[in-house]
Amino acid sequence: MTTPTTPEPAMPGTTGTIPPGPAGVPAPPAAAPQSTVGGTVQVGVYPDYALAQQAVDHLSDNKFPVERTSIIGTDLRLVENVLGRLTTARAAGAGAASGAWFGLFIGLFFGIFSDSNWYSVIFLGLLIGAIWGAVFGALAQAMTGGRRDFTSRSSLQAAQYAVIADAEVADEARVLLTSINWRASGAS
Repeated sequence: MTTPTTPEPAMPGTTGTIPPGPAGVPAPPAAAPQSTVGGTVQVGVYPDYALAQQAVDHLSDNKFPVERTSIIGTDLRLVENVLGRLTTARAAGAGAASGAWFGLFIGLFFGIFSDSNWYSVIFLGLLIGAIWGAVFGALAQAMTGGRRDFTSRSSLQAAQYAVIADAEVADEARVLLTSINWRASGAS
């Protein structure tokens, strides 16, 4: 009569065959869910884009056909970082800067075809562009009525990044990505 053996408890987030690495090392690809997307299989999930990019670079370094992989960001969110207050004077300054660039371009264009002193044509274009840019910038800000008195920068960010590969080469990719996780964890 044989006695039933109890299996060793697996670490959370692993399949029981790969020990977890130190904090910050992504979960081994074998622990990733085996989801299939249109003939492709998820081979790894990473918390940021740099790690997903590093994983694909590792595949490339090992002569894996990386043209058969993709990095997919999921759970997208729009993040708007507020940079500062926007006053009418600041709007006029920003308008003057963009107007000056446009005026410089127009001044250069007319200066090329001018028979007179082309430095003065370029300078005049720059000056007129800056003045009109400042006027339009200040007017545009004043017309908002204080509804948006700040400047900001928007970006799309994903909660996680999945590396997927064609189903035919997914096992090879998993093996290669597991080796990079072993090295990152300090295992020998």
